[in-house]
Amino acid sequence: MERVPQQQYTKEFREQAVQLILAQKLTIPEAARRLTMPSKTLKNWVGRARRGQLATLGENRRPVTELEAELSCLKHELAEARMERDILKKATAYFAKAQLPGTRS
Repeated sequence: MERVPQQQYTKEFREQAVQLILAQKLTIPEAARRLTMPSKTLKNWVGRARRGQLATLGENRRPVTELEAELSCLKHELAEARMERDILKKATAYFAKAQLPGTRS
């Protein structure tokens, strides 16, 4: 299976997210909830900011192309459609079994 590209955050977003914690004294889980992002990622950013390394974060990573982003989105949609299909198959089998003569649910 091909690796799905990770979420890319802009430098400005990272700096503002860290400022929520350092300047506004929010907890990491609360700030992560407000920003709808993983708290582990935010914790890493705060640690790098305290060491003065936040500006260098992501410099070695190549940008995600438009095709890679679209592929990632389509893979997510396909996985969701397969999950829905499997649920419908199970529901159909359950209700078909209930319709057979001599069976009780």
